[in-house]
Amino acid sequence: MRKYLVCLLLPLLLLGCRTSVSHDPLEDLVDSVYERLSLEERVAQLYGIYPQEIMEDGRFSLEKCRERLPYGVGHICQFACSLDMDADELREFVRQVQDYLMNETPSGIPAIFHDEAITGIAAKGATVYPQQLGSACTWNPELTEVKTEQTAEAMHALGARLALSPMLDVIRTAHWPRIEESYGEDGYLSAVMGTAFVRGLQKKGFEEGIAATTKHFLGYGGANTLPWKEIYEEVLLPHEAVIRTEGSTSLMTCYDYFKDGYAVSSDTLLNGILRGYLQFGGTVVSDYFSVSHSATGDEGVEYFKRCAEEAINAGNDLEFPNNDCYRYLPELLEEGRVSEETFERAVKRALMMKARAGLLRSDPFLCADGPLDLDRPEWRQTSYELACQSIVMLKNDGILPLPEGRRIALVGPNANTYWCMLGDYTFQSMQAFWQSNVVDPSCLEIKSLFETLSAKAGNVSYQRGCDWSNPEEVAVAIEGDPRARYLTGQLMESADPTDRDAALGLAAGSDVIVAALGENPALCGENRVRKGIRLPGDQEAFLKDLIATGKPVVLVMFGGRPQVIDDVADGCAAILQAWYPGEEGANAVTDILTGKVNPSGKLCVSYPRTESTDLYCYNEGPDPESVAYPFGYGMSYTSFEYGNIRARKSARTGSRRIKVSCTVRNSGSQAGDEIVQFYVSPASGQSLKPLQLKGFKRISLQPGEQKEVVFKLSPEQLAYFSDNTWTIAPGEYVFRIGPSSAELPLDISCTLRGNARNMKLRNVYFSE
Repeated sequence: MRKYLVCLLLPLLLLGCRTSVSHDPLEDLVDSVYERLSLEERVAQLYGIYPQEIMEDGRFSLEKCRERLPYGVGHICQFACSLDMDADELREFVRQVQDYLMNETPSGIPAIFHDEAITGIAAKGATVYPQQLGSACTWNPELTEVKTEQTAEAMHALGARLALSPMLDVIRTAHWPRIEESYGEDGYLSAVMGTAFVRGLQKKGFEEGIAATTKHFLGYGGANTLPWKEIYEEVLLPHEAVIRTEGSTSLMTCYDYFKDGYAVSSDTLLNGILRGYLQFGGTVVSDYFSVSHSATGDEGVEYFKRCAEEAINAGNDLEFPNNDCYRYLPELLEEGRVSEETFERAVKRALMMKARAGLLRSDPFLCADGPLDLDRPEWRQTSYELACQSIVMLKNDGILPLPEGRRIALVGPNANTYWCMLGDYTFQSMQAFWQSNVVDPSCLEIKSLFETLSAKAGNVSYQRGCDWSNPEEVAVAIEGDPRARYLTGQLMESADPTDRDAALGLAAGSDVIVAALGENPALCGENRVRKGIRLPGDQEAFLKDLIATGKPVVLVMFGGRPQVIDDVADGCAAILQAWYPGEEGANAVTDILTGKVNPSGKLCVSYPRTESTDLYCYNEGPDPESVAYPFGYGMSYTSFEYGNIRARKSARTGSRRIKVSCTVRNSGSQAGDEIVQFYVSPASGQSLKPLQLKGFKRISLQPGEQKEVVFKLSPEQLAYFSDNTWTIAPGEYVFRIGPSSAELPLDISCTLRGNARNMKLRNVYFSE
């Protein structure tokens, strides 16, 4: 190995970019490495490549490496989800690439291998956890942290050092196709879940764990059109909290415009808000191809040079997944269009990421030894628990749980398939949609609902009855990732016959109908745009025919978004929203249907009654007629009683914490979990939304058991943003507690006294 690098690093002292007057010893290492690099080697650290670019006939190619990477490279992009390799093969590929980089390039610097991790590492055979929108419905940050600890262990063993996750976009419309990747519509819930996600990934530090990349900065999915006040108070909150409490040091911009231009080259966004207001000192990476699609005009050398110039000057450090634009940085430096200071800062940020990951050591850890198992039993158990807690029961007229011995007619396009368990950015979906590959379902054990319900309930008969969709139902949007230009709208295939009459006949002769309907990954996900958000294709008409049989219908909806069911909800005896529940989703749904598990999920989005495209959120005071099921709503097989709310009558604007408590009792006959939600409303004209989530707690109760639930609110959580200042205003506030945003039986007033308190930056984000 060429020994151009310092042989020993001091222990990692800083995991994040928290402002500190102390000197980071890694800076000296980065400075020394930077001085040794040639211009070509420095530029090489600022971009990535796909693994296929250094492969021949599906295998690592030393010749391709020598041709394509003579000066090294910063990152190997989506190395796991883009390669149809099992874990041991994938690890060997990582070793071969790193061996070339460390021994045959002048710098000897290894690459960072990065990939998607929103539902676990998107690798062949790896555990698939529930999609993020479903995970948010667990309201369980502790289990989310466990999940990402497990994800980090799997990624680290393969040789990855960076996850392009989590997604922290606050989404206010179910029409946006990537809503499934979000934690929903509320900034506070998204911030709590996002910090738990990052904490789990980074728990072992950057050398033994995985660095997180928060995305997308800022206002993806329409939120960039909101007023500045709402952007700062709610949309920015998840990013701000993760950066300032968990030390996240990598951040990805979005494809959209932000006020004065594309986010990837927005001076307002990157220099003003991120580097200035938030004092972020970490690395900014582009979304894939966004640098090369951030300018106007015909593509050519000058076009790509202008894209690079605008992006790096605005503060975008790395270009992913190639160097279409940043290859021209030497010319831009010579022409004076990019300063030496700007260029040096970007390269040193890229090197600092590698230093923190231990990759600038003389003997860096590259990947684990021995046979790899990416789907351990304890990881599947976590996936199962998350799936159980993510499923939301929207309605139950007493039909659930299903009594033993009932003749069950299981129908619908999602009844006998594993596709409805998998959201976007899983290995299977990435292979099918982006690589156009046929996925071998045996690469990971994923049961269908038919398999699990038959095994656990017995007396189950199945007919598909209708297809997922119609050919004209979904289109590919030519926006964002330009690879979509080469894709076509597609429907997942099924080998099962689709006989509507046979399904209706089966249903008519049953005791109960379980209709497994909704979406699959071809109908919801990046660049996949449906014409509406009702049940797709002929599913709604099929469901109406099932209801017309007179037999009780249990609707189980899978998919990546809430779907409008107002015309059929009244006819259903029960409704479960299962989202994309991951590899253990079928077991979770079955165990809820049969009563082994008591449902406990609560909505992280307001469930729309209509197909209006207007942005909405529970704290905007939406028209009740437009919401079918409110934010925070979810039913159980037991019942809970709330009482005894207590709080101080007054506090000071400078108080540390205000204690608010209540009691919750399980008044039903079954053990169950309740998610106790704590909201605040201004009562005397403060510049705040009429209702804001400020805390929540998930508790488990046996029948008749009662627990006290305590929230400790910081007055800083009551601050509002105006004229670049946060203000804690004196006045009266109402604290409300209950099971959902629309059902808050407990309330108590507290008056903040003293002078208004002004701050430039919030320091407290969460209730204790």
